[in-house]
Amino acid sequence: MRDHQPRCPEWPAPDHLAAQIMTDQPQRGWSLLCNGVILFDGRGELLPDGCAVTPGRRRPARTVSLAA
Repeated sequence: MRDHQPRCPEWPAPDHLAAQIMTDQPQRGWSLLCNGVILFDGRGELLPDGCAVTPGRRRPARTVSLAA
């Protein structure tokens, strides 16, 4: 996390999307928040623990491993 005041909510917090944007990639459709959450244009999220949250869901989806 960034060292700024006031501190942004950590990623497990209900208001975690209120964190500041560290990196914005609008041409690629995502932004990295200072709490480690990747927010996609379609409002989906990728959490720092690897779980995905689809738009409209409150709980993370199960992590899926892809075979190489």
